[in-house]
Amino acid sequence: MEHLEKAKEQFKSVIESLKAEFTNIRTNRPNPKMIEDIEVEYMERPTPIKHIGSIGVEPPRSLLVNVWDESAAKGVASGIEKASLGFGVSVQGKTIRVNLPELTQERKDELMKIVKKTAEEFKIRMRTQREDIRKAIKEIKDEDDRFKAEAKLQDIVDGFNKEVDQLVDSKEKEIME
Repeated sequence: MEHLEKAKEQFKSVIESLKAEFTNIRTNRPNPKMIEDIEVEYMERPTPIKHIGSIGVEPPRSLLVNVWDESAAKGVASGIEKASLGFGVSVQGKTIRVNLPELTQERKDELMKIVKKTAEEFKIRMRTQREDIRKAIKEIKDEDDRFKAEAKLQDIVDGFNKEVDQLVDSKEKEIME
């Protein structure tokens, strides 16, 4: 049943990609991932913020970026502002404070649409992979083995779809709080 093991691995990969995608969707909780990959000009080349300084969370809705080179602070602040994420940015020496505004209900609804659309795209990816594996299963000669493999494949898909739904529910709670 190597086809089923292959399916599990592919679906796990899809779930991990979805989790990564969801971390990029903003909630009311600050998360360093929101800004760590923003590229800013440093030493005349674009550099991700995470390579210029450390990023920490300051509850309830702030991030602190402590740059290692004070001359980079203004560039980091400018890069965050240019990213148009709607964050308030202020510089104090080597520290850049990034304030996240409170999410409006309208914005929360918008984010939920994005979450649901993203989840559906990932479910479609899994369906496509399921069909590829189903084609391979149809080549199994023994009819009983073929039916068992198809049933197990469907169980695997159902389990991963449930996991996607749980991720959506979890993200919804995070956004709506």
